[in-house]
Amino acid sequence: MTKKTGPVNILLIEDNPGDVRLTQEAFKEGSINIRLDVVMDGVEAIKYLNKESPYELAVTPDIILLDLNLPKKDGREVLQDIKSDSKLKRIPVVVLTTSNAQQDILKSYNLHVNCYVNKPVDFDKFFDIIQKIEDFWLSTAILPTLVD
Repeated sequence: MTKKTGPVNILLIEDNPGDVRLTQEAFKEGSINIRLDVVMDGVEAIKYLNKESPYELAVTPDIILLDLNLPKKDGREVLQDIKSDSKLKRIPVVVLTTSNAQQDILKSYNLHVNCYVNKPVDFDKFFDIIQKIEDFWLSTAILPTLVD
């Protein structure tokens, strides 16, 4: 299997503008060419992934970073939709959330999340977590080749 050429496409599903900004800044500090698209609620996330209006030209992400506590449709429902869809289920999903509730962790893994990460509130620790996600998921792991 060959390494992907061009940018790694990441879909960030996050409703907190501060966390979006921190994630964008953290990935800018990294060494990998990344295209980071952002949607701010679960309904928009599903529209994006299914290339529904206004996302007809959306790129299928190589990896999804998903917050659980989202407006309109929460992250658990989004995860269930992704992992039950034959076109989307192979996209690795990393839950990145402030919730450390055991029920959320178990439910996420029962829904076949690829990784569950607790989002730190400290700025430096948040940057460190994003760097670790980049190091593992974008430098070490081999992502599936998905066809649009």
